[in-house]
Amino acid sequence: MNGKQITYDSIKHISGPVPQLIGFTHESIGKYGDEILCRFADDKIRSLLDGGWISKSDAAALACGNHIIRVEPPWWHWHGNDPVNFKTLGAGNYDKFYELCKRMDDSGYYVLACIYGSHFEKAYFARGFENLLSDIAGEPEYAQRLLDRIIDKNMVMLENFIDRAVVDGVLLGSDWGSQRGLLMSPNAWRELIKPGELREYELIRAAGKHIWIHSCGDITEILPDLCEMGVDVLNPVQPECMDIYEHKNKYGKQLTFWGGISTQRTLPFGSPDEVRHETRKIIEVLSDGGGYIASPSQELQDDVPLDNVMAMIEVIKERGNKPWIMTL
Repeated sequence: MNGKQITYDSIKHISGPVPQLIGFTHESIGKYGDEILCRFADDKIRSLLDGGWISKSDAAALACGNHIIRVEPPWWHWHGNDPVNFKTLGAGNYDKFYELCKRMDDSGYYVLACIYGSHFEKAYFARGFENLLSDIAGEPEYAQRLLDRIIDKNMVMLENFIDRAVVDGVLLGSDWGSQRGLLMSPNAWRELIKPGELREYELIRAAGKHIWIHSCGDITEILPDLCEMGVDVLNPVQPECMDIYEHKNKYGKQLTFWGGISTQRTLPFGSPDEVRHETRKIIEVLSDGGGYIASPSQELQDDVPLDNVMAMIEVIKERGNKPWIMTL
């Protein structure tokens, strides 16, 4: 089995090796990226890094044993400062993106196209956070027009690559939650956010790709909606604000969970033994019957001691040792 097959099995809720997808912030790579590469990177990973195909952060993550590679498709951003006639600007190179996806696919990885800040976040990047929440509460028709415009643009960008790039899944990211609940009422989310998200999900599903969703915070109230909409993988399932074990019990046959290992408490402030204990417990419970991708709940930040990083990787490798060899 290669990394792609291990990940597919987990998403299909087949018990077996546990796939992993660990990420690093820019600051953490600056702090201990060289040490991780020195300990774990092989010549093939270094070749991808030296050839400019992957970043140092990606190289360190793959060296740790990731079964999944995150890639960024060409996408769009807001352009200019006109608060009425929002203009957009595309970015990225399709040919290079297609070649990167093929190289990663040939190397046995599950290829995940990641689009963070895809919908709700795009709206508050344009309006400002408080202004957008005020729009949702007081001017929902205006908020809906802005959100619809974002989805219309997203659909074009998705259509540009979804059938041509060798990707296995697409991640759409918008942070709908705080640590105490949704940032808006569930009804507002269902009326303003859900229809646009569903358009994207249906396009991704029709292309035969997995639907991955990133939302920080406590989004417990809309988990039934995400299951109904066909979401395959949910990230980051933060243990500080969600009962991840209860969610596994309720939704574990429909959702695959990616994350769960505490980046607010245990990893930065615990001992290596405490990190090992929590990592083992989370993997044991969340991987029961498949449906888990091992990872911290967020990218590793530079407040996590290197010894704790290594303790976590040690345990994850116990459950995710992959009997496959990467080829180029």
